[in-house]
Amino acid sequence: MAGFTMSLNLLLLVAMVATNILSLYHLSSTTNFFQSTVKSSQSSVPTVPDHLLRQLHTIRAAINHLTTHQPDKSTSTSTSRAAVSSSSSSTAPKELLIYSKLSPIASACHNYPDLLHEYMNYTPFSLCPSDTDLVEKLILRGCHPLPRRRCFSRTPRNPSDSKPESNVLWSYYSCKSFDCLITKFSDLGFDLSLEKSKSQFSAYKSELDLPISQLLQIAKSANSVLRLGIDVGGGTGSFAAAMKARNVTVLTTTMNFNAPYSEAVAMRGLVPLHVPLQQRLPVFDGVVDLVRCGRAVNRWIPVTVMEFFFFDLDRILRGGGYLWLDRFFSKKVDLENVYAPMIGKLGYKKVKWAVANKADSKHGEVFLTALLQKPVAR
Repeated sequence: MAGFTMSLNLLLLVAMVATNILSLYHLSSTTNFFQSTVKSSQSSVPTVPDHLLRQLHTIRAAINHLTTHQPDKSTSTSTSRAAVSSSSSSTAPKELLIYSKLSPIASACHNYPDLLHEYMNYTPFSLCPSDTDLVEKLILRGCHPLPRRRCFSRTPRNPSDSKPESNVLWSYYSCKSFDCLITKFSDLGFDLSLEKSKSQFSAYKSELDLPISQLLQIAKSANSVLRLGIDVGGGTGSFAAAMKARNVTVLTTTMNFNAPYSEAVAMRGLVPLHVPLQQRLPVFDGVVDLVRCGRAVNRWIPVTVMEFFFFDLDRILRGGGYLWLDRFFSKKVDLENVYAPMIGKLGYKKVKWAVANKADSKHGEVFLTALLQKPVAR
């Protein structure tokens, strides 16, 4: 900064000397002119030499440039401080930084070079490696959409509608059949029969239940048509299958955590969206009539991410659409102090709000079933 100031002062000094020389030259030329005018009225006015004018313009341009672009001391000081501390701090809101780290965005791929290198280490124009687990590791760490590859995805050798097991690559999973999954995970919906799906959402055993027939009646009474929905964390697509039988199209978001959830959804003739809960839903604004949040949406999601998630649901819901929280799990104190106020920020109408204690609760855990309707106009 001191060198810059010295250079500026030197230029100003040179400019001042040159200006004085030019002024003296011009003054002497003007005096000679008046003297010659007395002697002869026909004498012509002498002009300033071009090389002096060019030098003067050059000096003035340099002075203007330096004075115009000279950085303000306070600005330069703050800029230098920001440059020094950029690696340790930021002026961006903390919640935005948290979300940028947790929410899957493609730019996060560079944060995991080892996993990314392993994912992209394949032979072009051949079969893709068996790396389903690696894919989900990258997705959950923010590397989604995944980089494109020039290899062919693996498929079952002899798929058959009559044999559900033949539609799954079982090498990824501990169980090797749907019977194993039904026995090991009886409550996760791997019984793909339609009657099983219908019965799961038709019974009313407690205040936490919301049968589909009641849901459709509520919508009909409000003159609200249900045509398109999304089941967030919908597992094997049981809810989507039950709604399909009632001519309602429901997309299911799911992840294959040690079981073929996406394959199970597809075998029902439904669409599985292989996305985590943190991702912005790949759906246009204001086009969905219903969003159901299953048991995957609960208190284990970080609070800040949960708030972004709710507002993304609001983004895709149309005015008059419904948000259904089906057995949202949390501690009672957290529901009252954190989640209920967070949900209240949406400004939705409470059509149903039922809270019940967890049967074997030891720390005050509760379940919430809520049906909320988005305002028609903000």
